[in-house]
Amino acid sequence: MSTLDRAGSEQVKQLEMYGVPSGQAEKRVGFYLLDTFAMLPFISALEPLRAANRYSGKNLFSWHFYGQSGQPALCNNGMQVAVEASLADADTAQLDCIIVCGPHDPQRLTGEETYLPLRRLATEGAKFGAVDTGTFLLARANLIKNQQRCTVHWENSAGFREEFPSIRVTDELFEIDDNLFTCAGGAAALDMMLTLLGGYLGSEMATRVSELFVSSNIRRGNEPQRMNIQHRHGVYHKGMVECIELMEANIEQPLTTQELANCINISKRQLERLFRAHLQTTPTSYYQNLRLKESKRLLEQTTLSVVEVAVACGFLSAGHFSKRFRLMYDCTPRAARENYSNRINTRSTT
Repeated sequence: MSTLDRAGSEQVKQLEMYGVPSGQAEKRVGFYLLDTFAMLPFISALEPLRAANRYSGKNLFSWHFYGQSGQPALCNNGMQVAVEASLADADTAQLDCIIVCGPHDPQRLTGEETYLPLRRLATEGAKFGAVDTGTFLLARANLIKNQQRCTVHWENSAGFREEFPSIRVTDELFEIDDNLFTCAGGAAALDMMLTLLGGYLGSEMATRVSELFVSSNIRRGNEPQRMNIQHRHGVYHKGMVECIELMEANIEQPLTTQELANCINISKRQLERLFRAHLQTTPTSYYQNLRLKESKRLLEQTTLSVVEVAVACGFLSAGHFSKRFRLMYDCTPRAARENYSNRINTRSTT
């Protein structure tokens, strides 16, 4: 089915001017939309294809939407996107690549029916891409080789590493490795697609598309996913920034306040004054809250026991960890995991 088959004939010419193909395209790109997929990376991956058509004046790309069923795919902002068919029932033999737009909670997708269509596509020679949590689906379908590099959104990286310890997952914005391309999601999908367009159509086209979307530069894949500490916390003191970097890099084996102070060549008392002045807290409290936030992610994304999570986040005993966790989140670690699991199960049955 052409992208314009569902449009009225009076709209065809106008849409062609914008880059929507009305006929056969050189490359056919499929999007596998899982319910609760994120809209931003989906659109960021799609729009560069349309813009390339517009600037070239050719039908370079067409795009085709598939879901788990033939019903519209539900985005995590409540919007719905019409699909041509379920991926299992679709005629996908002519697809050049399929981009998987993963769900908000990849843990809930356990049925083999989600992954079988992807394996079938692999036998037909399709290339694979993933945005956001789509990397989970490719990994579960055994479509990522052990030596291939891939990435996933930073919020989900702990769960991915625990589920797939042999896969080379990185913290990069995006990874392009042979016939596999993955990105962290969000705006990173635009940078990944611009890089792919540059490789296929040349840097001039990639630059034109980037400027069309008011993107002043095309970020490289190895740039960090998250804002730097200065912007994230509003802290610009060099010593404070170095200290927080040390804390984030030493979750499992936390440093003492004295050790942190020694690392940045100031006294312990001076470090404590800096934290009070800039963050209205103490280094100890800030560090502990940082580790507790990480523990919550591990409880929600992994199958590690409460004791294992406590150790991974630098707590000497499960009892001390549970007490501090309850003070911060008003529930026990076990209850937090159960509450999260119940939310996922409720979503998957509605």
